Amino acid sequence: MHLQFATVFVFLALAVGFAVISLSVSWLLRPKHPYAAKEATYECGEEAEGTTWIQFNVRFYLIALFFIVFDVEIIFMLPWAVAFNEMRQTIGALAFVEMAVFVVILVVGLAYVWAKGDLDWVKELAVREEADLQPLSRLSSPGSVQPTRREATELVGAP
Repeated sequence: MHLQFATVFVFLALAVGFAVISLSVSWLLRPKHPYAAKEATYECGEEAEGTTWIQFNVRFYLIALFFIVFDVEIIFMLPWAVAFNEMRQTIGALAFVEMAVFVVILVVGLAYVWAKGDLDWVKELAVREEADLQPLSRLSSPGSVQPTRREATELVGAP
């Protein structure tokens, strides 16, 4: 039984070895003299204007991530739809039930994302209650009530 896994381990060792060797060789052979043009931010061949450290809104990434997740899952449905007639003759309704479960999982995921509001492009600012703005303890925020001498010595550990 262990001999059957030997082939997998040999391929795994070869893959890791190839990756390590190719990265090492490229690190040794690369030019190590950076200049201003090499260190400039690449903007599709255009000169960068202003600072390149712009904080992007996380909604861009969330919408892209949701698109990729649902798009990839829809791609899994295409081969199933093409082969459905053959599957219907061999395994019957099981093929349909499996895809129905898959679609239900997709719909539940979409409903969750929609109900959470992650598909809304413009979100309103959250209204916070006064209790949410209070520090968790009087030791957690500067300018609040100072700890007693006993609490300070317990925090520091001094006698």
